[in-house]
Amino acid sequence: MNKGFLHSLLAALAALAALVPSSQIRAAEEITLYTQRHYEFDESVHRLFTEKTGIVVKVVKAASDELIVRLQEEGANTPADLYMTADGGGLDRAKKAGLLQPFSSKVIEEKVPATLRDPDSEWVALTKRARVLIYSPERVKPGELSTYEDLADPKWRGRLVARSSSNIYNQSLMTTVIEANGAEASGAWAASVRKNMVRPPQGGDRDQIRAVSSGLADVAISNTYYLGLLETSEDQSDRDAAAAVKVFFPNQEGRGAHVNISGAGIVKSSKKAALATQFLEFLLSDEIQSMYTVKTMEYPVSETAKWSETQLKWGKFTADDVAFSVLGDRNAEAVRLFNKAGWE
Repeated sequence: MNKGFLHSLLAALAALAALVPSSQIRAAEEITLYTQRHYEFDESVHRLFTEKTGIVVKVVKAASDELIVRLQEEGANTPADLYMTADGGGLDRAKKAGLLQPFSSKVIEEKVPATLRDPDSEWVALTKRARVLIYSPERVKPGELSTYEDLADPKWRGRLVARSSSNIYNQSLMTTVIEANGAEASGAWAASVRKNMVRPPQGGDRDQIRAVSSGLADVAISNTYYLGLLETSEDQSDRDAAAAVKVFFPNQEGRGAHVNISGAGIVKSSKKAALATQFLEFLLSDEIQSMYTVKTMEYPVSETAKWSETQLKWGKFTADDVAFSVLGDRNAEAVRLFNKAGWE
């Protein structure tokens, strides 16, 4: 073959390769994510990660404990590389079931406070969710509100709404009440709060907020980000509902407001720990953390990421720093006490 022709051919191939995005060259790389999260925004984040790294994210969605059971059944043959859940207790249960492996990342250590990372480096928080009181400023004065415990007071009879105790957000809140006050007092608290409800528990957090805005109730227990999603909804009635209520952070003179997390860990049998770690670092970048605050209204865990204007409007607050292992350790006890209290 003519050397001149060979040189021209190689140059042409090199030029062609330069035109092909690196993501296409690396398309063979992929990770499988088992996740409880169900937001459309997450899918856009996965696509952005693929565009920037070439690593494809395959997703399997199910409830937190369903994913844990699936990982246990699949064992070493599981295709999963990452386990993600919207509850700190779920992360703790996955760890104690021996389903996660430790990972090392200076980026994560620098971005995320130690309180939001597993002490054995088997999981890391990705976002935070504050569970607060949403109230009507027309019918409730801020000075009437104080603590979660105060919701048991008879003054709230027929004025409260909350979702079912089968929901993990309420279960995790209950674990912190037990941790702070003991089982007996917490069981009595749950029974009294249930008596104060204007209707049986039903619907999600957004339904509780709508109940307050419509005048059915005066106070609701809800995660802040659900209010944020109503505020940014395309539905005018949702935006009107959000405009009719305000946020109150309980227990600010004591242990602080209950905060849960969304987080993830690398599956023990995964052979792609390096790629999985790269994905976690991407989710914890200020770019993505700041997008969470606007798109899902969750609080960032990165200390360098900024809150959204909506979150700043709600105000700064003191968070309960109870260990997330408590959410896992006391979950069964919380469910038992809820059932005994008649909180459906």
